Amino acid sequence: MNMNADDVARYLRDNPDFLSHHGELFTQLTVPHPQHGGQAISLAERQLYALRDKIRQLEVKLAELIRFGEENDDISTKVHRLAVALLEPGSVEAVRHALILSLREDFSVPHVALETWGLAADPVDSARLSEQVRRQLDALRHPYCGAPEHMDVLACFGEAAPHLRSVALIPLRRRGAAFGLLALGSAESERFYADMGTLYLSRIGDLAAAALSSAAHG
Repeated sequence: MNMNADDVARYLRDNPDFLSHHGELFTQLTVPHPQHGGQAISLAERQLYALRDKIRQLEVKLAELIRFGEENDDISTKVHRLAVALLEPGSVEAVRHALILSLREDFSVPHVALETWGLAADPVDSARLSEQVRRQLDALRHPYCGAPEHMDVLACFGEAAPHLRSVALIPLRRRGAAFGLLALGSAESERFYADMGTLYLSRIGDLAAAALSSAAHG
């Protein structure tokens, strides 16, 4: 009976204990070196290389997880400082100042805009955003990140608007309805991108909305 390579592979898969009963084959059989094709090594050596490669992959993955954890810890600390800062002011204007200052200095966001509508106690309450844009913002279930799709939204950034290549738009809500917009902008197209996580942006929006609403109606 003639056996081809597929037959041998199938037999070994069906009999996983074969090599354990024939341990001498580990030193007698050779395979090409994974890094030097012209050099032959034993199966045992090849397995060692495979294990080392797997360990390297796991080390890279672990390093990534540690880096992500450290980044999340850093962001959590900044969000905590922002929450504390927003608890101190007693007026809408003071909340506005504390919020913008934290985002610019602690989070290194180059351009920050805060728009509100219907918030009577806000001395900077303006109508720079059209009713159509407000409805679109109210329809957002999560912060929008990416290239500015609607040029009308950029009006809130004033003179910096023409230079912005990416934005994060965070609707501010009270009792489910949007009453404001926290907008973050950058001249870098990759600063705020479509697939980035929005968990912390949502939390910052919740904090800002709660602080502004409390100051306006407290």
